[in-house]
Amino acid sequence: MEKQKEKTTIVLFSGDLDKAIAAFIIANGAAAYDHDVTIFFTFWGLNTMRKDEIVKVEKGWLEKAFGWMMPRGAKKLGLSKMNMMGMGPEMIKHVMKKHNALTLPQLIELAQEQGVKLVACTMTMDLLGLKQEELLDGMEYAGVAAYLGDATQAKVNLFI
Repeated sequence: MEKQKEKTTIVLFSGDLDKAIAAFIIANGAAAYDHDVTIFFTFWGLNTMRKDEIVKVEKGWLEKAFGWMMPRGAKKLGLSKMNMMGMGPEMIKHVMKKHNALTLPQLIELAQEQGVKLVACTMTMDLLGLKQEELLDGMEYAGVAAYLGDATQAKVNLFI
């Protein structure tokens, strides 16, 4: 009888750089241990997966306002503590580089290479006016029922 793979799910609710880094470090670690890993991006966590560049899509004025106010991608996220008007993230990035730690964009790329399932919450996308074209390639799109389907089979379920 073949042993089934362990499963790990992570809900990334936060749009903070430090929390997104933690989520991807855990996801990559679990994938390296041969777990099936799902990261479900909802609310501010979706900003982690936004493309850096502006993508022309049809939106109403409220959706445009949300898009303008939210950070555009992993390189633009602030810190949960000590953001210091944007200086904090730059300091963390400097320290990470000094210690040869992977950047958040590199952690995202590694997760994709390891087959981590990256799922954008479609309900949140509708609420915030985000379109599929605005998110990184390789994303899957689903609602909470799909996440719960993965989570009920997982031994590790994290909410970040």
